[in-house]
Amino acid sequence: MKKILLIATGGTIASIKTKNGMKPNTSSEELISYIPEIKDICDVDYIQLFNVDSTNIQPEHWIKIVNCIKEKYEEYDGFIITHGTDTMAYTSSAVSYLIQNPKKPVILTGSQKPINADITDAKKNLIDSFTFACDDDIHGVYLVFNGKAIVGTRARKLRSKSYNAFESINYPVAAFIDENRIIKYVEKERKESDIVFHTTIDSRVFLLKLIPGMEPDILDYISDNYDVIVIEGYGVGGLPFHDKRNFFDKLQMITKKGKIIILSTQVMLEGSDAKLYEVGHKTVSNYNVLEAYDMTTESVVVKLMWITSLTKDFNEIKKLFYKKINHDILRID
Repeated sequence: MKKILLIATGGTIASIKTKNGMKPNTSSEELISYIPEIKDICDVDYIQLFNVDSTNIQPEHWIKIVNCIKEKYEEYDGFIITHGTDTMAYTSSAVSYLIQNPKKPVILTGSQKPINADITDAKKNLIDSFTFACDDDIHGVYLVFNGKAIVGTRARKLRSKSYNAFESINYPVAAFIDENRIIKYVEKERKESDIVFHTTIDSRVFLLKLIPGMEPDILDYISDNYDVIVIEGYGVGGLPFHDKRNFFDKLQMITKKGKIIILSTQVMLEGSDAKLYEVGHKTVSNYNVLEAYDMTTESVVVKLMWITSLTKDFNEIKKLFYKKINHDILRID
């Protein structure tokens, strides 16, 4: 039997009711006690890394998760990380960039209801995760939820309460898990490259969502306090330049200061194509502005945190940003 390590970090799956609302409290040992049938699937060890609501998850927590897996990597055949759903897509992206070329499965999962609830999705999600992790052909970082295995860089939470909370964005679901059956839609490439662990992150990345009427002066404050600004524009990607709310003057100013600008889109599906319209074409053609294309916002933000911890040179950042990691980007012009 395979040997799997459960790394518990808190979240709804581990929550209990209190007078102030639900809060994580259930231990990793207790989580396993709710699924005694797991003994027929694999041998399980468990560790309580921390026990927090995922709203409180920070980049420093990602580093702790990665360091834990790095320390235990040779001892186990796979890793299951239980996590709150609200920021799990960020964490699955972070683990994808901080642990590259893993030859073993690293699975994130959680639930919309606590594992101690009378009706809960927690048990299914846990068992599905262990089942998926024990498949001989599975390696890499995934988010497993509601019978779906989603590539770690492609997951997004779309529903706040439903069991079907997560979807794969601009990329197929990697596999469906139906009890003991695993139906694979995306085969993971087996690369000869050795596993690489990264344990640094630079969190000075800001996400700005445009709205009509926003004043370009907001970029003055942001550029004084952050090194990277991801701008979610409209449609296929564009910035307003009409009349007094002209963002182009600010782009010139902050890119000259060495700040990195990424143009993304608020539209969740199909990605950006900035050169299609004048409002985007001028942005990416006249300034040192990178385009997110089909990447998820979560992956864009976290990938830049990883990259800027390694280099601040624009050309190197561009090269790494457009390097495909765990299927995070398909289109590169």
